[in-house]
Amino acid sequence: MHLAGDNARRGAPRIGDTSRLTGHTVPTPGHCRVLPPTPDLPLDTRRAPPRRRPLVTDIDDLVVRLRATFASGRTKPLAWRKEQLTRLRAMFTEHRGDIADALYADLHKPRADAFATEIDFPVREIDHTLNHLDEWLRPRPVASGALAGLPDGSAAGTQYDPLGTVLIIAPWNYPVQLLLVPLVGALAAGNTVVLKPSEVTPATSALIARLVPEYLDKEAVAVVEGGIPETTELLAQRWDHIFYTGNGMVGRIVMRAAAEHLTPVTLELGGKSPVFVDRDVDLNRVAERLAGAKFRNAGQTCVAPDYVLTDPETASELAAALAKAVEAMFGTDPQSSDAYGRIVNERHFDRVSALLGSGTTAFGGQADRDDTYIAPTVLTGVKPDEPVMREEIFGPVLPIVEVAGLDEAIEFINDRDKPLALYGFTESEDTRRRLADETSSGGIGFGLPMAHLRVPELPFGGVGESGLGSYHGPHSIATFSHRKARLDVPLG
Repeated sequence: MHLAGDNARRGAPRIGDTSRLTGHTVPTPGHCRVLPPTPDLPLDTRRAPPRRRPLVTDIDDLVVRLRATFASGRTKPLAWRKEQLTRLRAMFTEHRGDIADALYADLHKPRADAFATEIDFPVREIDHTLNHLDEWLRPRPVASGALAGLPDGSAAGTQYDPLGTVLIIAPWNYPVQLLLVPLVGALAAGNTVVLKPSEVTPATSALIARLVPEYLDKEAVAVVEGGIPETTELLAQRWDHIFYTGNGMVGRIVMRAAAEHLTPVTLELGGKSPVFVDRDVDLNRVAERLAGAKFRNAGQTCVAPDYVLTDPETASELAAALAKAVEAMFGTDPQSSDAYGRIVNERHFDRVSALLGSGTTAFGGQADRDDTYIAPTVLTGVKPDEPVMREEIFGPVLPIVEVAGLDEAIEFINDRDKPLALYGFTESEDTRRRLADETSSGGIGFGLPMAHLRVPELPFGGVGESGLGSYHGPHSIATFSHRKARLDVPLG
């Protein structure tokens, strides 16, 4: 599809993919791996049916309609916002099986993982938002001492105003959570919304496109499916906010498109999230928690541990403990385990499998392209300049890099782009303090990787190359609102 009319003259950037954090272009749906039919899956989730792609004029008209809804004031009352969130919650609870089936069709995502990360996680976000929305939206007065010099009876404070019509673009690795958790904040803030699910997960995209208009206000929330042409046309529109989750290459394209209209953006990107493992920790417990975070979703998680920094003696012991932890999780043959996922498609498989030649394989390393399977793998003796250390892995491969101690680990981290997350396993309070104070990352967690995402009052977002802005809980309200200053001075 070609851009036409005013949109073509705007020269909107074209994008090569809306995928999650690979740094590589991902093929369009025709090249996606779709699992063969299985008896326990309903027919309509095995392969997404062909869908008519929207025309340019469709998207133009859609945005005009949503803007008219916002201008009418329909989305501003607190009652409307809560009703939409309640309906969204019902969509999750009434279609748990359908959502899990679609995720299995697209990603071979284990049902337990689908329920935990793609259904229960958004439901908790909705519940927390409903429980605290009145408090979050309450106008905040400033201290009376700040009004010195103004007439008696003056009052000042801030209030949150909705932004207007916003665009949310989601990736393929958590195609439900990373599309609909931002929607929770956008609706709670009183906006109208266009959702763009990933074309790389066609069964999930089709399901969302069917369910959203059944449950949510059709004049306020819309879904646009499609690939490069549709996303390019969406980016040519004027928005009041663009929320993008994906890789830095496309993040730059989104930001350039937003600059045409001075549109604010949130960019949830990624990077190589390091893990520091100190001496004298319980390596069996560390391995259990580290493996659970790294190998969930076959390593295709933006905040998954990317590599480990530890001393040489600990490195070999940790690798052995990780082998035991992986066997406890997935058995001796992870490929036959219902608890282990797959790489999203062949192209991503080729990229990740090419990294297996770095260092020495402590365990794992098996790969089956026909099944897009890569075994949980730990590499030891990895050098900083090897291929596996040059890009975000985004797969089930964990390199262990040896360092002399904490000082060298901090220097190693600071010599690279700021990561989305940093993790530490240590009993030392001083080590925790130094890692927190002497490095920069989107978030930092000790003792349990990725667990900071479960705390709804904590902001989730990156810094530098790993992202711009944050969300979750009250931080989503701040992202999808304008904090307006207000001053009242009496006339008398």
